[in-house]
Amino acid sequence: MHVALFEPEIPPNTGNIARLCAATATPLHIVGVTGFRMDDRTLKRAGLDYWNEVELHRHVDLDALYAALPESRFLYMTTKSKRRYTEFSFDCDDCLIFGPETRGLPETVLAANKDNCLTIPMLNSKIRSLNLANSVGIVLYEALRQQGFNGL
Repeated sequence: MHVALFEPEIPPNTGNIARLCAATATPLHIVGVTGFRMDDRTLKRAGLDYWNEVELHRHVDLDALYAALPESRFLYMTTKSKRRYTEFSFDCDDCLIFGPETRGLPETVLAANKDNCLTIPMLNSKIRSLNLANSVGIVLYEALRQQGFNGL
């Protein structure tokens, strides 16, 4: 499995996701421009002392991510899909792509990949979205569960 964050904006979210990726031996890909410096104090604090355990990759854009993972299937997490992540069969080489906290993945990306868009259902229609770090944890652990937690 791979986790990709497209243009993440909030350092503690990225730090928490890095810690999750370290705990699950899941490579983390940061795509595009971040809303913070990678040496940000809050980013480092959220990741605690686990940063040396994170397999971290940086990509200038989504095309560079695609080129780096030619064997992967790319799955786009969005509130704009009707297809639940729990109704999807994950493969071990899948790459879970999450958008920035304030705006999500670009509409053009979602439209071009509508068959690979997944959502986390929310019971309260007044809530726009879940926290990014929580969303990654929810979907990543379901994908790993389906794979029998290989290596964990």
